[in-house]
Amino acid sequence: MFDDLKALAAAARGRRILDLFSADPDRARQFSAETGNLYFDYSKTLIDDDIRNALTALCDKAGVAERREAMFSGHKINETEGRAVLHTALRNLDGGPVKVDGQDIMPEVLDTLRRMQVFAEEIRGGAAQGGGGSITDVVNIGIGGSDLGPVMATLALSPYHDGPRVHFVSNVDGAHIADTLRPLDPTRTLVIVASKTFTTVESMTNARTARAWMIEGGGDPDRQFAAVSCALERTEAFGIPGERVFGFGNWVGGRFSVWGPIGLPVLIAIGSHAFDAFLRGGQAMDLHFRSAPWNRNMPVMLALVGIWHRQVLGYATRAVLPYDQRLARLPAYLQQLEMESNGKSVAMDGSTLTVPSGPIVWGEPGTNGQHAFFQLIHQGTDVVPCEFMVAAEGHEPELAHHHRLLLANCLAQSEALMRGRSVEDARQMLAGQGMTGAELERQARHRVFPGNRPSTTLIYPKLTPFTLGQIVALYEHRVFVEGTILGINSFDQWGVQLGKELATSLGPVLEGEADPASRDGSTAALIEYVRRHQR
Repeated sequence: MFDDLKALAAAARGRRILDLFSADPDRARQFSAETGNLYFDYSKTLIDDDIRNALTALCDKAGVAERREAMFSGHKINETEGRAVLHTALRNLDGGPVKVDGQDIMPEVLDTLRRMQVFAEEIRGGAAQGGGGSITDVVNIGIGGSDLGPVMATLALSPYHDGPRVHFVSNVDGAHIADTLRPLDPTRTLVIVASKTFTTVESMTNARTARAWMIEGGGDPDRQFAAVSCALERTEAFGIPGERVFGFGNWVGGRFSVWGPIGLPVLIAIGSHAFDAFLRGGQAMDLHFRSAPWNRNMPVMLALVGIWHRQVLGYATRAVLPYDQRLARLPAYLQQLEMESNGKSVAMDGSTLTVPSGPIVWGEPGTNGQHAFFQLIHQGTDVVPCEFMVAAEGHEPELAHHHRLLLANCLAQSEALMRGRSVEDARQMLAGQGMTGAELERQARHRVFPGNRPSTTLIYPKLTPFTLGQIVALYEHRVFVEGTILGINSFDQWGVQLGKELATSLGPVLEGEADPASRDGSTAALIEYVRRHQR
């Protein structure tokens, strides 16, 4: 499938991105995509018309359009688990029916959303109280998709917070829940336990600890616990009444679930109006994804740029670099979304992949990253495609000079990656400083930037709930397109299971109830070390 692109890549390797702009003054407009107020620029890559044509042809060869409609229509495209993939239904506020096994799921989706809104407004307005009065703090207990999405969105939308303070606990490390609960009032704290099956070991361990803390501090778990779960018998046994349990179908994967009940802490923080705008941003991206031609389709082009860099050019990683402090958790969120979805080595039919699967996704907000890992990005031996994102305007007009500096840094970094600095330019710069001879030559080599390093930029007016909804849905659809082209199932995650199974079997060994001799030599030695040093 990639043979034509490999040939084009061989021809393109000798070119410089900067020269493509000289050859085509209209390149920036031609190699960008726009929808609503989002603008995606991928002109600072080696992609030209021929390469883009070959990339978009992959969509037709892989049947992206057909699989896209199958997804939106409720067909069970998660074939290894026999499930539909319908996180899009959670934001289908203006669309028609969506059927799974012949049943329209939209009435249930909208009814659950209404229940969430009523509950959130009762908490926000003080109608629903704890043992000590109105709720001042909310603690969400979850892990993976039950944590990363709402953590990311809550931080991103902090300018819109007008409800209780929201906190998140995910790690089973006792330090996480201890540090989170310590400053809170157990009589005025709501705890949300987010676990679809209500059996996730980490989450349920933290939930029991939170319950004990609340009882010890005079709180009332019967009034101060809620759950996001489909296991009504287990939530009832835990003491959470059905009216405070919010479920969702098995057609929503955890890492795609922030749009529904998993997003309850976001809804409590920002209120129904702002949460509705978040959903509508996602819905707007869905409509664009389903209607725009390939070369103007933002999720498609974002995916194809990724395919070009990973599967064709062989770059193993991609850096996500939001120049937006409130998107600090977006790289971690995208790590799960992309790496859990497309980190596979087996195609849908069970055959071994013949090309690399998804890249390693990493990143941090700018400008912090500039003073950390950008050295490697600019002058290291590996090429790291960079994905910049930035708002044209911040939320702090009184600090507009900060935002201008932020924008200048973001735009300068992508330009510097492309332009680089030649040894001759370095020589002239140092000669102008009075340096001569062998020392000039030696120092000049250290100031060379290879340049010609690719980047994309996603720019938007301001980080609003609607904009965040667009961005999250954009990356979800990117995952879908890349997975479809690779021929893998982006919606299962069998790779997380083996470690869980082994952890369960190791529990009795660490408790001293089983013999570690049955483990491998390394694990047995580590267990022995733990036993020696535990008090």
